[in-house]
Parts: sequence; C-alpha cells; structure tokens
Amino acid sequence: MYLCAVNNSLTKDIFTIKNLYSFEQKALEVFQYQATYNPIYKSFIEHLGIAPTKVDRVAQIPFLPIAFFKQHEVRVPGKVEQLFTSSGTTGMQTSKHLVHDVSVYQESYRTAFNLFYGDISQFTLLALLPSYAEREGSSLIYMIDDLLQQAQAGSGYYLHNQKELFETLETLKKLGKPTILLGVTYALLDFVEQFSINFPELIVMETGGMKGKRKELIREELHQELCSGFGVANIHSEYGMTELLSQAYSKGKGIFSCPPWMQVCIRDTNDPFQLIEARKTGGINIIDLANVHSCSFIATQDLGKLTGPNQFEVLGRFDASDIRGCNLLIQ
Repeated sequence: MYLCAVNNSLTKDIFTIKNLYSFEQKALEVFQYQATYNPIYKSFIEHLGIAPTKVDRVAQIPFLPIAFFKQHEVRVPGKVEQLFTSSGTTGMQTSKHLVHDVSVYQESYRTAFNLFYGDISQFTLLALLPSYAEREGSSLIYMIDDLLQQAQAGSGYYLHNQKELFETLETLKKLGKPTILLGVTYALLDFVEQFSINFPELIVMETGGMKGKRKELIREELHQELCSGFGVANIHSEYGMTELLSQAYSKGKGIFSCPPWMQVCIRDTNDPFQLIEARKTGGINIIDLANVHSCSFIATQDLGKLTGPNQFEVLGRFDASDIRGCNLLIQ
C-alpha cells in the first residue's frame, strides 16, 4: 500500500512539468525513490560506492546501462500490467520492460504527441510497420493501436499492401485530409522504390531503422530519397525504445526534441560517469520521468550530441551494439 501511494504521488505531476527547475526537483525525487526500492538500480548504485542521500543535483545521478534490461527485471516491486519486449534477430537476447501501470505510458505518448503535433483526432494516421506489427510485445504497436482508435476514420495499418497504401494516399491528398504516415525506415524506402507521390502536406515519420533488411544509409541520403518519393520538404522521425515510456520527435534534419518530462545528456565515451558539453559527440544518456516504476536514468548505446536546449542528434551506435529499432542511422 505504501509503495502504491508513493507511485501515485510521483506520477501525479510528471506531465505538467513546464520548466527546468520543476524537472530537476521531480528527477531528484524519482531518483531517491528508485535508489531505495528498485533492487537492480539500488545494487548498481551501491557497487559504484554512491550514497543516494548525498545526491542533491541531477548531474550527480548515475545512469544504469541499458543492457541491464536484457539481463534483469529492472523495476520496483509490484504487479506487472504490461510486458514490452524489444525486437531482435534469432538468438539475440532481447530487452524486457515490465510496466506496472500502463496508463502512465498512455498519458506520456498522448501528451507528447499532442505537444508536438496537436490533436490526433484531426489526423488520418497510416502505419507502415511490418516488422513491429508481425510480432508481440512491441511498445510502439501498443502506442499506435491506441492512437489509431482516436484518429480519423480511414486510419489503419499497412503491412506489404503497398498499392493499397498508394491509393489511400492519393485519395487523402485529393480530399485535403491532414495525414501522417509513420513507417519503419526500410518499408518506407521499399514503398518509394515502387511508387511516387507528390503530397507536400503529408507528414512522413520514420522510425526503427533498417532492421537488417537493407543497407544502412547516412541520414541525409535516406531523407533525400524519401523526400523525393513522397514530394515532401522534410522527413520527421520518432525516437523511442522498449526501455523508455517517452518518445522524442524530429520534424526534420534529424534534430530531436524531448517532451518536458524527458531530457538527454551526453557522456564521455571514455569515462561513462563524465558528462560533456553541447556540440560534442558522446554516449546518449536519457532521463525519462515516465519510467517511475522501472528506471528513469538510462545510459543508452547510442552516440549523439546536444544541439540546443533539450534537443539532440543521433549519430550512430557504439561498436558491437545490437542493431535495434529506435531510429538509428550511421552519420
């Protein structure tokens, strides 16, 4: 009962955060909670010789390597409502995110989408996500399923029926309907190799990378091909992963912005406990306050750099990292 009451208290104000001060106060509060009640994170901190009670600045908070989600149940005690798993090739160990309260995830992606794009009910949403829709446990599919229910009539999934997707896009263009096409990167490329449309108002959003289906491309080359194929000026992107309950979005040029309850900082590639300044390349650390029940402080295997206040660019991955589905392109 006590943990339940604490959980409710912690999640209460997360999605109303408006400024850096509020974010840092909530981050410190969440850290103290997870350092006390999350056994894996608590053990990690103890092995580092860090006393949680002496952490009074966000910059002092240690980040848990994301690989722990493959080897352990990274969570506080409690009943699990939803299990999300990462994609992976045969024999690859996948990540598991055990979610206590899936309504927190719902509020996170609904609020973020509204913040960056507006009311989903005003859009027709088309999802070209074969690699995700054909397996179980995808947090992305959970999000899209929910958004599709709120979107305009005519929204839906497309797997390999490219001709039908092309005809739908043509119809929506003629009707002047605000439309979002969200697709896994390789499937969008497959589509524009078969069909071409000039739909300048279309929002094309890519995610998930090549999934081993195609040769990796630099972002500029990829976006140029997609812009040409869809007749749009910019390609949007979604940055998310199994281990997070929040997403960052890019409206072009690969520059991602975070919602107010999510922040990115960059760590030195040679010293994982040292943060570095903006414009320098390093490992991406993420603070996701929606991860109240698991761990909000994650050291990813992505390389990137800060480009502005709570904005970042993804530049690739550390060597020997697993290929994974969170919009990673080699720069």
